[in-house]
Amino acid sequence: MSTRKLNVLVYTGTGTTIASVRQCIYTLRRLLSPNYAVIPLTESALLKEPWAPTAVLLVVPGGADLNYCRVLNGTGNRIIDAFVRRGGSYLGFCAGGYYGCARCEFEVGHPERGMEVVGSRELGFFLGTCRGGAFAGFRYASEVGARAVRLDVRKEAFAGAGVLPESFRSYYNGGGVFVDAGRMGEAGVEVLASYEEELNVDGGEGTAALVYCKVGAGGVILTGPHPEFAAVNLEPHPDVEGYDEVISALAEDDEHRTNFLKACLAKLGLEVNHDNTSIPSLSKLYLSALDPEVVGGLLTSFDTIIDKDGKGRELIRGENDTFLIERQDSRWEAVDDLSSALESAHISTKDSGAAKSRYDAGQAAAVDGLVDYNKVLKTVVPHETSWPGPKETPYFNHADYYASLQEFRRREAEAYEWGDTLMYGEVVTSTNTLLEKNTSLLAQLPTGFTMAATTQIAGRGRGTNVWIAPPGCMIFSTVVNHPAHLGQDRPVVFIQYLAAIAIVEAVRSYDGRLRDGAYADIPIRLKWPNDVYAQDPANPWRDTAKKVPNFVKIGGILTNCAYSAGNYQMVVGVGINTTNGQPTTSLDALLTRFSQRHNLPPFRIERLLARLLTRFESLYRDFVRNGFTRDMEERYYDAWLHSGQVVTLEAEGGVTAKVVGITRDWGLLKAQELGIDGRATGKVWALQSDENSFDFWKGLVKRKV
Repeated sequence: MSTRKLNVLVYTGTGTTIASVRQCIYTLRRLLSPNYAVIPLTESALLKEPWAPTAVLLVVPGGADLNYCRVLNGTGNRIIDAFVRRGGSYLGFCAGGYYGCARCEFEVGHPERGMEVVGSRELGFFLGTCRGGAFAGFRYASEVGARAVRLDVRKEAFAGAGVLPESFRSYYNGGGVFVDAGRMGEAGVEVLASYEEELNVDGGEGTAALVYCKVGAGGVILTGPHPEFAAVNLEPHPDVEGYDEVISALAEDDEHRTNFLKACLAKLGLEVNHDNTSIPSLSKLYLSALDPEVVGGLLTSFDTIIDKDGKGRELIRGENDTFLIERQDSRWEAVDDLSSALESAHISTKDSGAAKSRYDAGQAAAVDGLVDYNKVLKTVVPHETSWPGPKETPYFNHADYYASLQEFRRREAEAYEWGDTLMYGEVVTSTNTLLEKNTSLLAQLPTGFTMAATTQIAGRGRGTNVWIAPPGCMIFSTVVNHPAHLGQDRPVVFIQYLAAIAIVEAVRSYDGRLRDGAYADIPIRLKWPNDVYAQDPANPWRDTAKKVPNFVKIGGILTNCAYSAGNYQMVVGVGINTTNGQPTTSLDALLTRFSQRHNLPPFRIERLLARLLTRFESLYRDFVRNGFTRDMEERYYDAWLHSGQVVTLEAEGGVTAKVVGITRDWGLLKAQELGIDGRATGKVWALQSDENSFDFWKGLVKRKV
């Protein structure tokens, strides 16, 4: 399988500040999506989980580096150092910059202030000292010492970087200067930017504000200031003299700051997003049905969870989100109330006229700044007489979807219900979150109710992971109410395997022919338990001579389950790169590279969604009747990547075992234990993951059977 690394991890453990973490994640997602997933990394995950093999960059944000030392000295720092020396990258902002140096000196000679910090640091990526504060006035948890410092950019350090400013102003609050960095060129140190103003400490040659260090096979950038802080995310502090001017100065130089940061990330080998558009805002959710009259009945079933506010608006107040039901005669009311909805989510509305234009309820406008999307009112537009038209949903053709659904149902005798009702949003937080986290709404939804989207801005993966879901990715979640009395003989764990089989068979039978169709040779595979892989069209062979294919991830399955009213209520989420080439590859690219039949039409998301739902429904109905049959098991094995794979049971002292399948009771991984001679010992183990967020195949633990 491909070794391409897609995770950018932001450390969020002891010592980091909430503001620094939020600014860091916001800026990195804006500059790196959809090419990478920017994911929070706790101190426990850093110390115990196998994050390094899938990470391209570790980011340590601002805070207090003494606390970093307290929890990471020893084991943590050895893990970080090995990650970098083996080719990873490290980016330390402010406290993360101090932490990456061989020595930290902060407020030396001022013990009366209670802030003096002096001592060596284990990582030592920069072999010298970071000395601060570079400017006077710092106070912990305060903006009193904050300022907009001007940085002179060393363009010679960014060969081929494109547009770069001569200088720009950056947020600063307590950072240091990298002493004598200008003399360390022979040690692999480059000054990326220097302070223009006179410093409060001796910075030596270079007055270096940001440095790059070559460390083993990897690269490191350390900063004194906070170039990741965007002015739009800074809140006014009337009690701090001159702070408004700081925000204004930073706002004026924001484009320069962004271009400089892009150059820094590119220097670390990352592929940045050169589109300066902001993260899109949430769009309306359009509720429709194959038979539009069904929508009215569904709304009636919502009566017990709909209430009216003081303005007479119909609201569903879910456990995580609030939904406004915007019937055809209430659209203008929603626009009138838009400003208050944005304010409740902490979106600035200083210019109310501009805000109403930018955040028009019918548009997927861009949002600048941090937003609590859980607090944004979600508008649901029911279509009780017709399907949404192209003006309302320009990126999803409802007529194509429903026509395809009917076409495939004529070929699938067991498919006649799933996908009948569809809620679609051009831009949503997460289709799984909107259903699974709002249990009162979920309890009213029938099996087969589906939510689809064009773009997710908070897509979820396993554990704390996020799923990169740019336009061109088929994104949907479907409700499955699995009767609890079937739980013993028809365990819910197998439903994710049914979804996996459905994905492969839907792609291969996109033309409607389940066997020997025109799309049957598309090289799509399954990685246990919930990832979808495909042969990389750009680099198809891991070993060309032996014809060992190279696979990359193109999708995944996320299942959530809760019990309610005699059912296991499952939300099965699926994301598949369909027409988008980033961050890995897409079904369309596979079609062009591997199809043995020429001139096949590209995949349409609407048609593929309909095909997948009909396949999934047919498989589920067979499962309810007959259980997870031998035929289903063989179809799953035909598509997976693991037959004969040897795994190491780390918790058992390095015992090895060969994968032979999944258990038929609870869907665990079944493996034959191997002796030191590589032969089977006769023992068979059922394996499950330790539930780390990064790799199910690391940390496998055995369960006796």
